[in-house]
Amino acid sequence: MIASFQNVSIIGIGQMGNGIAKKIDQIGKLKSIFEINPELLKDFANRTDLNINKFENGLTDCNIHLFIVPSTKEIRNFLFDAEGINQIASGSVIVDLTTSNPEESIKLAEELKGYNIDYLDCGMTGGAQGAANGTLTLMIGGEKHTIQKTESILESFTNKLVHVGKTGSGHAMKLIHNMVTHTIFFATVEGVKGAKELGIDPNIVIDVFNSGNARSFISEKRFPNHILSEKWDAKSRVSNLYKDLSMVTNALNNLEIKCPFGDLTTELLKNAVDQGLSDTDFSKLYLDYYKLINE
Repeated sequence: MIASFQNVSIIGIGQMGNGIAKKIDQIGKLKSIFEINPELLKDFANRTDLNINKFENGLTDCNIHLFIVPSTKEIRNFLFDAEGINQIASGSVIVDLTTSNPEESIKLAEELKGYNIDYLDCGMTGGAQGAANGTLTLMIGGEKHTIQKTESILESFTNKLVHVGKTGSGHAMKLIHNMVTHTIFFATVEGVKGAKELGIDPNIVIDVFNSGNARSFISEKRFPNHILSEKWDAKSRVSNLYKDLSMVTNALNNLEIKCPFGDLTTELLKNAVDQGLSDTDFSKLYLDYYKLINE
């Protein structure tokens, strides 16, 4: 491991970023945090050893910069509009933990080469709980030597690192992953709803699914923990799902790669957005499923 790559800044400490920041802090490598929402900084408010929203030292003191924001658009705003790029040392690594369009990821990586800054695009799976527990899986696009520079940091909040391929492939894999996951979600909702109409208790349906070939993360975790429990706290908004599905289906369709199940899932999510459910926890779509399909 290259010792010089051991000081970390984190840009964005929302649901995912908070857990990641704490895991990196546990190994003594967290030096700086940038977050525009003061409410999200409360866990670190009394930390005099950290640079909080300080451009001058917050970036120059670090050489691994983790961006946990919605997309590459926010990364660009931070780097180029706010001129954060001028404070980042040559030879540093930017780790892009957003869910973004792979074409935009590739474009950003090329621009960063002009500053001698390396770039990794990393799709995440495991959710906020995985971030807090340090059990995320990362799908990484980029050069192997860049992964090696950051490996000890990435391992602090994950249990699996997968080098998917060249730059852009990490984000591409994440979008495909999300398309499959959310399609399975709607298929499971449809099955449970249909069985209920036939007089079968949803709890029994999920028990059978989980004992047979219909089991999935959705049936094993989402339904028991967030839907059947009526907690409705899967911690992801409908708008986020729609953004991701739109990106991947548009990309596939533009390449004339047919994705009818992905298209249908995107349509259902669009219907949810059109019905004013953008900021709703997606687990609640179970309640509104028939409204979505009758749009």
